[in-house]
Amino acid sequence: MQITTSYQGNKRFHSGDGAASVTMDAAAASGGRGEAPTPKAMVLHGLAGCTGLDVATILEKKKVTWDRFDIDVAAEQTSTHPMVFKTIHITYRFVADEADRPHIERAIELSKNQFCGVSAMLAKSAQITHTLEIVPR
Repeated sequence: MQITTSYQGNKRFHSGDGAASVTMDAAAASGGRGEAPTPKAMVLHGLAGCTGLDVATILEKKKVTWDRFDIDVAAEQTSTHPMVFKTIHITYRFVADEADRPHIERAIELSKNQFCGVSAMLAKSAQITHTLEIVPR
């Protein structure tokens, strides 16, 4: 895997090409414009995408259906530099049948323990926990 990231000025970076590209910005309080995610936020976006793809793929293979699937990720950082994530909490939210809870929990566990490389990397420095919320159809 290899990427190219280019400095755009004003504490903004652009990474990738075409439709597969992203822009990162510093927060306004740090001298950026705050118009794009920060690099650390992008790490959390990557975690959500990685585990989300795993869970969706596993559930599709099991023929489990849902009407909506959202992921919230909240992280707490250390207070000294380098400020790294020390805790991360993932909330998986489904609009689905409550009867599918065991299948969804199993998919989440498989993602956490076997498949999601982003989660595995972050778990080396942060405690990662999760909750599952199911809103009935």
